[in-house]
Amino acid sequence: MHSLASTLNETIQRENPHVYEMLSNIAKLIYFPKEGILSQSAEAKAKAKKYNATIGIALENGQPMHLKVIQDNLSAYQPKDIYEYAPPAGKPELRAAWRKKMIEEQPALATHTFSNPIVTNALTHGLSIVSDLFADSGDSVIIPDKNWENYELTFSIRRGAEMVYYPLYNDEMKFNAAALRDAILAQKDKGKAIVVLNFPNNPTGYTPGPEEGKQIVAALKEGAEAGINIVAVTDDAYFGLFFEDSMHESLFASLCDVHPRILPVKVDGATKEDYVWGFRVGFITYASPSSDLLSALEQKTMGIIRATLSSGSHPSQTFVLQAITAPEYKAQKQEKFDIMKGRANRTKEVLDSGKYDDVWTYYPFNSGYFMCLKLKTVEAETLRQHLLEQYGVGTIALGQTDLRIAFSCIEEENIADLFDLVYSGVKDLENAATK
Repeated sequence: MHSLASTLNETIQRENPHVYEMLSNIAKLIYFPKEGILSQSAEAKAKAKKYNATIGIALENGQPMHLKVIQDNLSAYQPKDIYEYAPPAGKPELRAAWRKKMIEEQPALATHTFSNPIVTNALTHGLSIVSDLFADSGDSVIIPDKNWENYELTFSIRRGAEMVYYPLYNDEMKFNAAALRDAILAQKDKGKAIVVLNFPNNPTGYTPGPEEGKQIVAALKEGAEAGINIVAVTDDAYFGLFFEDSMHESLFASLCDVHPRILPVKVDGATKEDYVWGFRVGFITYASPSSDLLSALEQKTMGIIRATLSSGSHPSQTFVLQAITAPEYKAQKQEKFDIMKGRANRTKEVLDSGKYDDVWTYYPFNSGYFMCLKLKTVEAETLRQHLLEQYGVGTIALGQTDLRIAFSCIEEENIADLFDLVYSGVKDLENAATK
């Protein structure tokens, strides 16, 4: 084991032995090189005033070399802000700006100690980092039965973890905190669990209410008090898109300092929040009362990034930084929020009309991009294919009965027509079945 990895491990073990026990085998071995090319280049950048012959980029006339055909399309930006490598942890100004944004949007964070957000290649990469650092073969990853399919690829296929499912909704169609608690307590013999909390939920568009949020925190705390080390991951991909009386803050803040056996990890990003899906800019943030522990986790995270991406896209980070620090940012974001809320409200209005009650119900939704129908009379995959072939309508089939509809990409005036077409598709299949 490299001495730098040993030193980081010793720090984590000293500051919180429970967090050390959460680390995967690769996490215990990983470190960020202090004496390699990046560190020597950083030192040279600060001190080599005459010639800096360290980093693998090309310079011309004192700025990064570039092609005019590219720069002509990016003339609003200085070459230094788009062509150079970004640091492995991300552009420092962006990290600081995102941290400020987090506190502004979640005031409860101001009273807690948490790391500077580390830039990831969007949220999937952030979750992949969580998987690498905390998931080993046989570890349990607890997610609801209605979930984003990429969790299985990230945690189970890549790392060999075992997926543990619980019903998202209880009999009252609220968040099933009791089932979450039971799933956590069932891991007592293993002594460890990774719990992924994704709100607004993909695929249902559901965010728990404030009281449900307290129940979730209580469930995790009960698991910790039973001796289970819990990596509590808040997948906040759709953060801020809260349209009704749900929680309007991430559970990340509520989980800070709850118990030494709970490590809160926040994965979020500009991808969905700021409608820049192709930019691939996300963040991973850790919470702990110990700044030394946070520093060690940051070094381990940078080691994972160095070993995979090396660093994220510099232009994308510059674009996001300019956007979130612009005076017009909040007003423009509110404008888009209002459009999204209008689409969600129109979707609910259409579904509550009663005209489709014979063929489906729908799962509660109040946020995000999506909602899910629960079909009564036909199979979801059969309907999906029929809608695509006969009506040119694309939907997502999930299991036998659930059909995901992304109202986010449908203009408000077209939502009623969309559901009329889906209804027609169901009726086509029903009629065909009776012939």
